[in-house]
Amino acid sequence: MRIKSILAASAASLVLAACTTTANDMDMARAPSTGASMADTGDGMRAAPTELAALVDEVEIPYEKFTLQNGLDVIVHTDRKAPIVAVAVWYNVGSKDEPKGQTGFAHLFEHLMFNGSENASEDYFQYLGEMGATDYNGTTNFDRTNYFQTVPTPALERALWLESDRMGYLLGAVTQQKLDNQRGVVQNEKRQGDNQPGGLVFYEIINTLFPAPHPYDHTPIGSMADLDAATMDTVQGWFRDNYGPNNATLVLAGDISPADARPMVEKYFGPIARGPVNDPAEAEVTELSADVRKVMKDQVAATNITKYWTAPGMLDRELTALTVGTQILGGLASSRLDQTLVRDEQLAVGVSAGNYSFQRVGILNVGATARPGVDPAVVEQRLDQLIADFIRTGPTEDEVRRAATSTLSSTIRGLEQVGGFGGKAVTLASGEVLADDPDYYARQLEILATLTPGEVQAAMQRWMTRPSMTLVLEPGEREGEYAEAASVAAAAPPTAAEEAAAQQQVTVTKERPKPSINTTAELDFPDVQHVQLANGMRLNYAQRETVPATYVTMSFDAGSAADPRDKRGLEALALGLFDEGTTTLSSQEIAEARERLGANISTGGGSDRSSFTLSALSANLTPSLELLNDVIRNPAFAPEEIERVRAQQITGIEQELRTPQAVAARTLAPIVYGEDSPYGGPGSGTVESVRSITRADITGFKDRWIRPDNGQVFVVSDRPLNEIVSTLNGVFGDWRAPSVAKGTKSFGEMAAMPESSRIVLINRPNSPQSFILGGQRTPADARDETYVDFLNANNALGGNFLARLNMNLRETKGWSYGVRGAPQTLENAVGYLVSAPVQADRTGDALGELIRETGEFLDTSGVTEAERNRIVTAQIGELPGQFETSSAVLNAMQSNALYGRPDNYQETLAARYRAQTAQSLDTAVRAAIDSDRFVWVVVGDASVVRPQLEQLGLPVEVREMAQ
Repeated sequence: MRIKSILAASAASLVLAACTTTANDMDMARAPSTGASMADTGDGMRAAPTELAALVDEVEIPYEKFTLQNGLDVIVHTDRKAPIVAVAVWYNVGSKDEPKGQTGFAHLFEHLMFNGSENASEDYFQYLGEMGATDYNGTTNFDRTNYFQTVPTPALERALWLESDRMGYLLGAVTQQKLDNQRGVVQNEKRQGDNQPGGLVFYEIINTLFPAPHPYDHTPIGSMADLDAATMDTVQGWFRDNYGPNNATLVLAGDISPADARPMVEKYFGPIARGPVNDPAEAEVTELSADVRKVMKDQVAATNITKYWTAPGMLDRELTALTVGTQILGGLASSRLDQTLVRDEQLAVGVSAGNYSFQRVGILNVGATARPGVDPAVVEQRLDQLIADFIRTGPTEDEVRRAATSTLSSTIRGLEQVGGFGGKAVTLASGEVLADDPDYYARQLEILATLTPGEVQAAMQRWMTRPSMTLVLEPGEREGEYAEAASVAAAAPPTAAEEAAAQQQVTVTKERPKPSINTTAELDFPDVQHVQLANGMRLNYAQRETVPATYVTMSFDAGSAADPRDKRGLEALALGLFDEGTTTLSSQEIAEARERLGANISTGGGSDRSSFTLSALSANLTPSLELLNDVIRNPAFAPEEIERVRAQQITGIEQELRTPQAVAARTLAPIVYGEDSPYGGPGSGTVESVRSITRADITGFKDRWIRPDNGQVFVVSDRPLNEIVSTLNGVFGDWRAPSVAKGTKSFGEMAAMPESSRIVLINRPNSPQSFILGGQRTPADARDETYVDFLNANNALGGNFLARLNMNLRETKGWSYGVRGAPQTLENAVGYLVSAPVQADRTGDALGELIRETGEFLDTSGVTEAERNRIVTAQIGELPGQFETSSAVLNAMQSNALYGRPDNYQETLAARYRAQTAQSLDTAVRAAIDSDRFVWVVVGDASVVRPQLEQLGLPVEVREMAQ
């Protein structure tokens, strides 16, 4: 489903997601191969990281730009690492350009432009599948609309044909039926966001900071009333005014040269006539006349207090200073707020700060989520004091350097990706469209490299001493205007005239034949080598030389499946504590060391493995590994840190108990796998189980599971194997297993398959949308060679956008923003889950359709030849794009080890796909899924939903939300 760059609120803290203003992915020339020099820094680490300015100097995205006669700007960047090309088309129009009465039009048109054009009249995902596209989507925000896909090089001409057809030849394919359907999809997208805890917060922020008639006075998703009022005439006028070639930029990044690109671009885009050029709406940076305070209630686990200030937009010189300032205040792991409110005084379970800048305006925000049991007024008072102290004293030089290094290292880690949401194509396009400069990212990095504490302090003083908005989000039921905002009336049935108009046929104004794809790009998965380290651990290594970065995962055979039945959440709590202090470094010192090195250490692994992953600049690899070594081998598990992290985990659990998706998952897992199964409980645990965990439990977990005789090492790096082995042995070579026995897991008897289907309804009052989650345990085994047959058969039923379940409820009925069916692949079990958020008044009808569609697919209407051909073509074509990055290779290597697959497994998939038949796919899926044995969990308003569900003829059990 399409994911939008629309700002959203979460329960723990408001997170504003917007168009980024600095690069995320760029080319980099190879950094020197020598390691970082070693020196005593006084913090327990002996690391002198590579200078920031030297790293910035290496970052570059060379490109060539030309403009067609019709005004289309074209930018081409060559990257030959893989046979793929990112194609991005950005239109210079967003929600700030919408006139009164047409809010949400830019976003609605983003949807319509995926619904077919005159010469490509099917859903565009059909054509993307034919090309083997990856990383495809479309997004709308305040300032622009964009479309992007990464395609195999042989399919580039097809991609240009497709993008040019919707640019120049769309309106003949926009029917009343498509408009009505996508209007419904967008409205369900709005309901889905509004239904989340904190889902109404952003509306209040925008209304307060940018009151009408400001261009930023409404969210990109628009209002229900304006969407309902959209007519064929108004949407067609909107398209003609805003989507001409001279209001657009095309970026190609990847396996293509400017010389080869130009004739193809001229061929497909050149004949498109010029249109009006949108002059982006000017917008002043508003200022509140006085401080504003708002209190809202919602189903959140803890009170969140966040302060907001308006700020200048992305073209302002102070952008970087404000961004760095908010990182230091509350964005970094070592931030001032984190150190004081979370670590030292333990008044909060989380803090946040950010500078979210759009083209014309920005929003600065600083917030904290009160620790349960702490008076929110005390948290707010302390938050205000810390903000004032920071503005008065300013940051230190070390803080500025750490923030800048963290930003740059994040940039470098994304250097490989040519497309997607944050790749090189996006970086060039956003600079061109929003700043009239494809090199905008470079200007920002130059500022970053030389930024001074004085500049940061001056910017913070200028903008954060103005009147602010304080928004307090408290636990409780939505009240008054907020409750009404979430309730949406069902659409009226179409009139006879509307039904007649819906029969309108596609009109082709110019025949444009679809170009052929004559060859297939083959995946070249890197060779994997294996070495035993000095500590006995198996090293799995692959070399990727595209960027000067190294990824290291130490994976241990544990996961949440290692938790004792009465101590669920132990693994999660333990993993959360490893980097919260070692025997020589405090949690604050660990955070600061990571930032100086530009390193990222994360923990995770899922149900079956517990892992520690380091992503490091190769120039800083040795000191980064030394830090990882200290975190893994020497955690202090200090009692005060245990209690702090325990409080955070419990707050997270309590938030899960209020969030529809999490409630459904927590309800379904023990039914599918069994209460006593390691897979039957939530990995985060329960409030009771996490409260019962002792320090001895945590140290026991480490000794039994996190040890060299229970793990493997996976590395993807630009550095050669011998250097990696030498470095790992130098740091981890003396690690020996403790004397206690290794841990063992017990899977025992899983829950019996139910004899028939049933419904469990979780009552969540005042929900404008219901969340449906159906599931069952299957006899499938991920180690079996036929497992890929099961996966591809599911691609016809529920596995992708074009699958039957999604096309029915989203594209045909318009009752949902997106439906998915997918295996839950575990080491010792495979479940099958169907998830569907649907509008409340159609819950029963939607579940009835899921049951009918699944049953017919498994009984009488299996995979068609057309579906088989579409799926196989897409799967083969996608392979080169799926493993473009080092992180993707690293994940694949771990998956191969988990399921006992050969190192070249990914390269064998194309042949396996080609051998598949409709019959072999049917055989695999019918052996795995039984349509009569689903348990359906529905989270919704029982007063609205229960009567609908009772019409389905299945037993309905009603439960109340856990408190």
